[in-house]
Amino acid sequence: MESALSARDRVGVQDFLLLENYTSEAAFIENLRRRYRENLIYTYIGSVLVSVNPYKELEIYSKQHMERYRGVNFYEISPHIFALADNSYRAVRTERKDQCILISGESGAGKTEASKKILQYYTTMCPTRNNTHSIRERLLQSTPVLEAFGNAKTLRNDNSSRFGKYMDVQFDYKGAPIGGHILNYLLEKSRVVHQNHGERNFHIFYQLLESGHSELLRRLGLDKTNPQQYHYLVKGNCPRVSSISDKNSWKIVSKAFSVIGFNEEEVEELLKVVASVLHLGNTQFGEDEFGETHITTDTQIKFLSELLGVDGSFLSEALTHKKIVAKGEEMIGPLSLEQALSARDALAKAIYGRTFTWLVQKINQSLAFQVKCSSVIGLLDIYGFEVFQNNSFEQFCINYCNEKLQQLFIELTLKSEQEEYEAEGIGWESVEYFNNKVICDLVEEKFKGIIAILDEECLRPGEASDITFLEKLEDRLGGHPHFVTHKLANGKTRKALGRDEFRLFQLQCLNISVSFVSGFLDKNNDLLYRNLKEVMCQSENQIVKECFHTDELTDQRRPETAATQFKLSLAKLMDILMSKEPSYIRCIKPNDGKQPGRFEEVLVRHQVKYLGLMENLRVRRAGFAYRRSFEAFLQRYKPLCPDTWPNWQGNLSDGVSTLVRHLNYKPEEYKLAHTYKTHVIGNFNKNLVKYTYTVEAFWKIQEEPSRHTHTHKDWVTYILFSAQLEQKVVASGIFRGQKDNYPQSVPRLFVGTRLGISVSSLSDGLFVMHVPTADSKQKVRNVLPGAWENLTLFLSLSIKFAIARGKEGVIDFTYGAELRVIKTKNGRLAVVS
Repeated sequence: MESALSARDRVGVQDFLLLENYTSEAAFIENLRRRYRENLIYTYIGSVLVSVNPYKELEIYSKQHMERYRGVNFYEISPHIFALADNSYRAVRTERKDQCILISGESGAGKTEASKKILQYYTTMCPTRNNTHSIRERLLQSTPVLEAFGNAKTLRNDNSSRFGKYMDVQFDYKGAPIGGHILNYLLEKSRVVHQNHGERNFHIFYQLLESGHSELLRRLGLDKTNPQQYHYLVKGNCPRVSSISDKNSWKIVSKAFSVIGFNEEEVEELLKVVASVLHLGNTQFGEDEFGETHITTDTQIKFLSELLGVDGSFLSEALTHKKIVAKGEEMIGPLSLEQALSARDALAKAIYGRTFTWLVQKINQSLAFQVKCSSVIGLLDIYGFEVFQNNSFEQFCINYCNEKLQQLFIELTLKSEQEEYEAEGIGWESVEYFNNKVICDLVEEKFKGIIAILDEECLRPGEASDITFLEKLEDRLGGHPHFVTHKLANGKTRKALGRDEFRLFQLQCLNISVSFVSGFLDKNNDLLYRNLKEVMCQSENQIVKECFHTDELTDQRRPETAATQFKLSLAKLMDILMSKEPSYIRCIKPNDGKQPGRFEEVLVRHQVKYLGLMENLRVRRAGFAYRRSFEAFLQRYKPLCPDTWPNWQGNLSDGVSTLVRHLNYKPEEYKLAHTYKTHVIGNFNKNLVKYTYTVEAFWKIQEEPSRHTHTHKDWVTYILFSAQLEQKVVASGIFRGQKDNYPQSVPRLFVGTRLGISVSSLSDGLFVMHVPTADSKQKVRNVLPGAWENLTLFLSLSIKFAIARGKEGVIDFTYGAELRVIKTKNGRLAVVS
């Protein structure tokens, strides 16, 4: 397979940094095209992974492939998502700094599949604990459940995420996954009641109808024979899709419920809520001769009463009347036919939206870790940039989110890099790029941004509408270069804009703009009439009861608008991402038809520009590809220099200088950050691989003469000292923080008659083998990579150690139910593990 991979990888370049004509966009896209034709969907831009959606299954995700990438340097093997996942994992283990992987791209570019592959890698390849198997399965099985309730078929993607998801995968000190936590963002609740032509509602509705459980469907009052009989499933005129098997998907989701920890009663309560949404959609209204609204479908109210556990008459009253509380007085008034339909849809969206939040919390309870978490890797899978024929509040929020993520990318990879070089006085060629901060400010600026103006219009007294909101935008933002309406536009643009639309030039220099239409005020208010809340608070369905708290009825404060909630949650997300070391996957959609092998240059060029890939490439080529803090750099590579191993006692920057000089790097190949005194930057990455090969080759030379000889009697001695090292590693974890001389004892060498082994740190992923030679004055040290856990094998034995001159102590290692250190009756120290 090695030779096959090498031959295939000669197609194009694996890393755009090696592209000869790196300033040419045409050359960039041609390299993507050539590799895509050979099913080489992954290419690097330095440490950034570019992924092109193949729209077909590729045989590159097996466990055998995972093994090939585990513990291998990022540049030693062909680009792959497993390489990036492993690189982040090793960074967590060696540098003890939390990581995050940001997956971005347009809708349909393969972001969700990428996050699933990464999660699959961690749950398959990471070390195991006795109690982590169930956690691994729960991490994996949380995905199909969330996809069933949060994903839907759109025109661009048969499995489009209609919510944002950030998942923390939590690891213990041994590197085993022990738990997780999910944050969800802005579920597209409007899809519950309306879908564009050719699109579908959330998957779970169709999966439930196709489940084949006739008795379950009977109890829920549902009929699978014709999905189009349900009002909320008929809007898109797309009840069945040849590429989607709802029946098979239901089987997967049913199994996932069991793995996550749902019992049968909880699953049925959850499905009752899902079914109630369909029955709400089929609830119809009419007007009597006096113009009063009443419900014409009593059967649906009966089902709703049973499924939600509420009083049917109270529900009917709440759907046709509204209650207003003013100055302590309650007033009840009838709803018009249009208002009743809106109230019904608002209730359906509220029930589904709150149930989805409950579901995420339930999964988080299942994933909650029971032991101390040592480190975290975050996975961000969030909706891609969207431009439809009709764009509303959801697309506004989705694209705002993408602008914030792009701003983060600019801050961390483009702007900060250039500013750091300038601050350090490092000469380089500046790279121009579009800073989208002006777009983010246009949307979120306090008092002046679109969200602030929208909230102001929603909260003001009097008759507010989308038209009055548009007029206020024109008055406040009329001079902004990235904002235009029909009234403000020139002749050519005016023809393409309706009178109720406004347009944001989200990347004006790339000619990318989005026009938004009506529905902003209603969706931003996201209001539910008080009497409908009162009915839901009385529900006997346990899930509904947890979703609608009675506290809402006594809280006099107006709830935050949907846009403000989203803005605040995004700000918290940015804080989370900024606190971690990021890695990037930039996903590209090769065509709009979801067809394998088809590469549309115009579409790809658009995404390359929007994602800022050319700017990223030019910045990486103009500067230094590698950067690490002094501490992390010295910790990782100090065994390569005898002056810095095992511990450097002086100034960190002096230690780094000593190390790189010993490795014969030229001054122009690296720079030390003298202003902040914290970082070393340089073109180290690929050169350091050379030392891995050198160490490996040297070790083979040492081993080769004795490879085919009979086992020497002193091999037993080596086994003994190896076992002692193993127990020292275990004991070090037990004694950490329990004795004064711990820091001095950890790096102390084990000395043997044949081989010696030493470790300087349990986190640098290295150990040293000391090999005696014929010349007693010569020392041979070989640095070998590998996590210390891979060296350990628990044995029942005793270790003798020197206490003082002429005295010895003994530590006994035994098995037991719990980890502890005790003093036995014979005076020995016993470690029970």
